[in-house]
Amino acid sequence: MHTINKGLGSTLLGAIVALAIFAVPAQALDTNNVAFVQSHSEITSIPVGHAAFCRSRPDECRPNAHIVPAVALTETVWQQLLAVNAHINNTVAPATDQDLYQIAEFWTYPNGYGDCEDYALAKRRALINDGWPASALLMAVVKQSNGEGHAVLMVRTDRGDLMLDNQIGSVDLWNAVPYKFIKRQSQANAGQWVDMIDNREMIIATAGIN
Repeated sequence: MHTINKGLGSTLLGAIVALAIFAVPAQALDTNNVAFVQSHSEITSIPVGHAAFCRSRPDECRPNAHIVPAVALTETVWQQLLAVNAHINNTVAPATDQDLYQIAEFWTYPNGYGDCEDYALAKRRALINDGWPASALLMAVVKQSNGEGHAVLMVRTDRGDLMLDNQIGSVDLWNAVPYKFIKRQSQANAGQWVDMIDNREMIIATAGIN
């Protein structure tokens, strides 16, 4: 399992003087190693729920004017990720779209209740409001070990792709969670998606509810 440590070390922490997200230069970022989910360059189909979300909120589904390939995972940034993930997980009560809206799939922001994509959208919005670049905060669709679809927020950092999930309380590298990765938002355009390449055998595990 490739779980990021809860602390990044006192030396790094001592070097941080203020909350900031530092962009990692594209030429210095190697996304070909196992810490990053590989993806195809071609655009793929957008999830039906996200397509409807984009029609109602077009300002949130536009090309990203400034593309940041990844953010530097400082101690402060790491603690912010943990805090946002825990806050949304603990303040939103799980409920299905069928129960809330009487339809099978409806992507929106939670209003006290929500399902997986609502949690992920709320975390994305919270981080963007805190100054994070949208190009490093990617909605992603995965498949659980039971075959059911699921949505998480993928955060692209210089340490790898981290998963913020409503089912698993910790923030982990993508290859440490029991999901098959299917597709994610394009870093260039929040209204477009790309297929991910996940050739691992499906991990048979049950995610614990946080």
